[in-house]
Amino acid sequence: MADDALALLLAGLKRPEAYPNPVDVVEHIETHISHILLAGDFAYKLKKPINLGFLDFSTAERRRHCCDEELRLNRRLAPSTYLDVVPVTGSPEQPRIGGAGPVLDHVVRMRRFPQAALLDRRPLSRDLMCRLAELVADFHAEIPVAEADTDFGTPDAVLEPMLENLRQVRARVAVPENRQRLDRLAAWTRKRFVELTPLIEGRRRDGFVRECHGDMHRGNIALVGERIIIFDAIEFNPYLRWIDTASEIAFLVMDLEQAGATEQAQTFLNRYLERSGDYGALAVLDFYKVYRAMVRSKVQAIRLGQPDLDAEGEREVRALCSHYLGLAESYTQGRRPRLLIACGLSGSGKSRLSRRLREALPMVHLRSDLERKRLFGLHELARTATRMDRGIYFPDATNWTYDRLHRLADQVLSSGYDCLVDATFIARDRRRRFQALARRHHAGFGILALDAPLDVLRERVKRRLARGRDASEATLDVLERQHAGRQCLSDAELSHAVRVDTSQEPSLPDLLASIEAILDRQEAPRDDAADASEAKVCDYG
Repeated sequence: MADDALALLLAGLKRPEAYPNPVDVVEHIETHISHILLAGDFAYKLKKPINLGFLDFSTAERRRHCCDEELRLNRRLAPSTYLDVVPVTGSPEQPRIGGAGPVLDHVVRMRRFPQAALLDRRPLSRDLMCRLAELVADFHAEIPVAEADTDFGTPDAVLEPMLENLRQVRARVAVPENRQRLDRLAAWTRKRFVELTPLIEGRRRDGFVRECHGDMHRGNIALVGERIIIFDAIEFNPYLRWIDTASEIAFLVMDLEQAGATEQAQTFLNRYLERSGDYGALAVLDFYKVYRAMVRSKVQAIRLGQPDLDAEGEREVRALCSHYLGLAESYTQGRRPRLLIACGLSGSGKSRLSRRLREALPMVHLRSDLERKRLFGLHELARTATRMDRGIYFPDATNWTYDRLHRLADQVLSSGYDCLVDATFIARDRRRRFQALARRHHAGFGILALDAPLDVLRERVKRRLARGRDASEATLDVLERQHAGRQCLSDAELSHAVRVDTSQEPSLPDLLASIEAILDRQEAPRDDAADASEAKVCDYG
């Protein structure tokens, strides 16, 4: 379609009489690849007749095919929003949606929702981030896995769009500072790709390459009433949606972080990992965050070549392009990881406080109650109704749970992320094992020792069991056994511990300062004399 014909068509589609439904005013939103016309209760998406290499809408046939694909893909997460594909008929001067006459093009018809519902335009609560993470994790568990005889998600398929992003930005952005950044990012991407190639291949073999959404960021997610709608999945290039699920979540995490919503990003990431169990995603997450930041930089660079920008708009687009380049480079910087273990008897508030700390510090949170259930293939809220030393709570099962926590913590630290392990840790040798893991990774190490009067703990355990909304199934009998069998912190352990009486609400800023001071020490001290040097005060589990 020629530019003048498209201009005529758009002008015609901005008239209310072009639509079959009641319309007072037509609003027009332009993206770098589409025109969206908001008309009455509906939104109509018209694809631009362009070819960007990674995207080809250059013919009416290609645009129609992509409309059909858009409908199919988006009905997975937004079934009540995506309605149908409708022909645009008539003439460019007097087009009609769904009318009689020659077909000029096709549009995707969607049910309209308020723009204020978009997540990039509204506050993001902890509850919303948790619900979104659960929705995405469950979606990833259900969608098709890439077949072995395809090349979706292969190392070459992963690297090529990354290099294409760099080429596209380099061709459009001539600022010397940005060229230097691009040189550094290109060198890092190639080096890191070589290091991660075995992991990329392994995750593909293990079924993590799936037909994802492909473009999951705040601007493509809305909260309408209580319903989360994730829309605008990538239909135009299968290689950009048949991807590692880690690449999918990397986009949203990056988007939240670039907007300054770091706590919300951490809430989403932790809840996604808890729900999916895919802690292996952390090993490639920063690699994909660099890629996703470069995608956004490329989108801004492409906008620079479009004729509708005035001087002020061009300055804003150039600034955003540079912003994303800087963000991408920030993800390439290594740092010393940190390990914190949260210890305490059942009811001491470990998980409640850990959920606050994992956002503020931030850290990847591993919880024994969740991982024990996962070992046995159970949902986190499943009730096993088993007694002590039975069901999933026999002694070997507890050993297996700590083994799993140790493996996962090792994985988290190896990926360069800070880790918070939440378990009772009543046995000193289990605490020692995690302390040794921190030393092996040259990581900061700390113990968060939580306690409260026994009567308070008993009351909390009873209330939690009655509610039935927590992964823990600890009973009063379990609490009493923990209390009788706990091994106190040694003097050496106390030297890098933060003790908290949770019968009173701790001051979060003060607690964070104390934890940071412990974790920022050069290396976790040894505890070789722990058995001979037992603390006199034993006020935690």
